[in-house]
Amino acid sequence: MDLFHQTTGDDAAPLAFRMRPRRLADYVGQQALVGPDKPLRRMAETGVVRSMILWGPPGTGKTTLAEILAAESGARLEHLSAVMAGVKEIRAAVDRARAAQGQGQPTLLFLDEIHRLNKSQQDALLPHVESGLLTLIGATTENPSFEVNSALLSRARVHVLKSLTEAELVEVMRRALADDTRGLGRRRIAVDDGVLGLLARAAAGDARRALGLLETACDFAEPNEGGGEILRREALEDVLGHQASAFDKQGDHFYDLLSAIHKSVRSSRPDAALLYIARFLQGGGDPLDVVRRLAAIASEDVGNADPRALPLVMAAWDAYLRLGDYEGQRAIAHAAIHLAVAPKSNAIDRAWKEAKAFVAAQPRLEVPTYLRNAPTKLMASMGHGQGYRYAHNEPHGYPAGSAHDCWPDEIPHQRFYQPTEYGQEKRYGQLMAWREALDREADGDGSDV
Repeated sequence: MDLFHQTTGDDAAPLAFRMRPRRLADYVGQQALVGPDKPLRRMAETGVVRSMILWGPPGTGKTTLAEILAAESGARLEHLSAVMAGVKEIRAAVDRARAAQGQGQPTLLFLDEIHRLNKSQQDALLPHVESGLLTLIGATTENPSFEVNSALLSRARVHVLKSLTEAELVEVMRRALADDTRGLGRRRIAVDDGVLGLLARAAAGDARRALGLLETACDFAEPNEGGGEILRREALEDVLGHQASAFDKQGDHFYDLLSAIHKSVRSSRPDAALLYIARFLQGGGDPLDVVRRLAAIASEDVGNADPRALPLVMAAWDAYLRLGDYEGQRAIAHAAIHLAVAPKSNAIDRAWKEAKAFVAAQPRLEVPTYLRNAPTKLMASMGHGQGYRYAHNEPHGYPAGSAHDCWPDEIPHQRFYQPTEYGQEKRYGQLMAWREALDREADGDGSDV
């Protein structure tokens, strides 16, 4: 199916659809792919298109590139969506490709949202990509290394598309304003760069969204003295006031923002942490996802360097649930700033991982008899609990000596927790060293404490 027959100057079609580039020379952005001597430019020039997966955010031109490559290589373009197409539709596309091949015409299969293909769909597609009957151009907003099976992925090169810059989005809108046939040129709308810059920033790298915002904004353009129109900055308030920079809550951007929050806090950068939290919430993210991540950070990255960190995060969590979203977000910001400024230690995280690995390697680990419970006479007669020393009755509140180290018999002793020199943890290290000295004294191999 050739999509280009749909691209007309019909004013009823959305501006973004009408302005879709038809030639690579008209394409804006992605110069690392379509610039001189770059991969997709060379494919268009030679007419030899290889199977590929185009991975990038919405509105970066994935569909447009597929259409241009088909047109400039003389190939048929089959357009399927992984959401709508099943095995039946894929087989029908294969049959049409065979018929076209018999007439000497190659077929490009553009598969939108390829990450949504299930296994049976991928199995139906794979042999025809492998044989060369179909040249696959898959489009996805998700990381294909996680979402596309390895067999299909090995037969297609992944090309990464980037969000368009503000300058590129302004260029896209300028072209639409100047185009008399497919754009808004006949209206002669005057718009200054400051207004287009605001629209570009609101579009957040998405050319389709930028053109949609421009088209809506131009509904508020006013006649000017020259017989044309003018779009003033004041008109944008109604257009942009409710524009949410939303993202797929299961997509890469969702996890990238959570990762940026975590790494900013770990790096002791409170301003960056607040920036990414605000962006996450502005995009429709759940504040509780942020506070859950902060709770993990409190133990993983702050730990005993500041023992107040975890209780503070839990208090912020409780405050959010009690106060509601508006006031509760401030409590989350409070906790994030505290964690970012606090001294850092990953000693708890390292100790816990080492303990789990150690236990996995010790299948015969048993609790020493003196630590076992003795709720019955039989268990007491078996020696359970005998020799246990109640710490609060011991000097310094500590049962000193290796005989009461609570470690399992016949298991080599392992030190998991290694306090750092940061924050309160330095004091913890001093306490542990003092108690080890008490152990040595009780065992008779240390000096007086």
